Amino acid sequence: MGMKNKPLESDVKRNFENLSDPLAKTVLNSLSAHIAILDDKGVILETNRAWQHYAANNQMEGRSDSIGVNYLSVCDTVIGDEAEDSRKVAKGIRSVINGDIEEFLFDYPCHTSDEKHWYYMRVIRMSYDGSPRVVVSHEDITALKLAEESLTKREQELKEQKLSLEEANIALKVLLKQREMDKLELEQKLLMNIKQLVNPYLDRLKNATLKPSERTYIEIIDQHLNDIISPLLQRLSAASIFLTPQEIQVAALIKDGKTSKEIADILKVSETTIHFHRKNLRTKFGLKNRKTNLRSQLMSLS
Repeated sequence: MGMKNKPLESDVKRNFENLSDPLAKTVLNSLSAHIAILDDKGVILETNRAWQHYAANNQMEGRSDSIGVNYLSVCDTVIGDEAEDSRKVAKGIRSVINGDIEEFLFDYPCHTSDEKHWYYMRVIRMSYDGSPRVVVSHEDITALKLAEESLTKREQELKEQKLSLEEANIALKVLLKQREMDKLELEQKLLMNIKQLVNPYLDRLKNATLKPSERTYIEIIDQHLNDIISPLLQRLSAASIFLTPQEIQVAALIKDGKTSKEIADILKVSETTIHFHRKNLRTKFGLKNRKTNLRSQLMSLS
């Protein structure tokens, strides 16, 4: 097998050396890329059918096969927006011809007034005995570039959406925080008004000589007022502390600065019962140190 392959390799090599050979032309013309073969001076020796069709369709000057044209000279003399890219291409081709690099890769735009096009250029050195030959291929990568542009655009849209959602989230947090502050302020104002504008008169009524039915009404009012000021319940629940209804009443009155005797009179229970509730409240709040003030703890939750 090894001995039979050597003549075949030599035949292929000779076919490419003789660019007019039918096999070489068949190989070149079967490729979709636009291909030109240059000599060591940059002169085009051969092009394939794809190159020629492109030249004809785009009305390029000279022969459509471009044979005899110095590719490097064309690149060197380009002016305008494409001049910089053309200089890079010429430099890359010369580096391949001189053997400084194995291959040169470059992608570039080639737009028309009607459509956008991008091409991927690859330059490689043909290795065989004799003067160097360089293969220059241009592959149309427009579909790939358009897909990349679409993806980039979509990524940008997603970034903008994310930023918009983050900004909306921040704004919502600010609004919720403001709402919570407004709610707290309203609760504090309500409690202050009840303590300053209602409780003093209610206390006087409790100490006045009243008929049993009138005292019942006072007790009902007092109970309902305690229900109204029970937003303290929410604060305590937030601390994962479960209180009984009477403990909530006691806690609210302690927070208002009432003594155990005053609370007992208000709730119509013994002072011993209030001490019992105080002990339970301290236990539920984890106040093991006797020097820690229960009222201060309750006020910190409001």
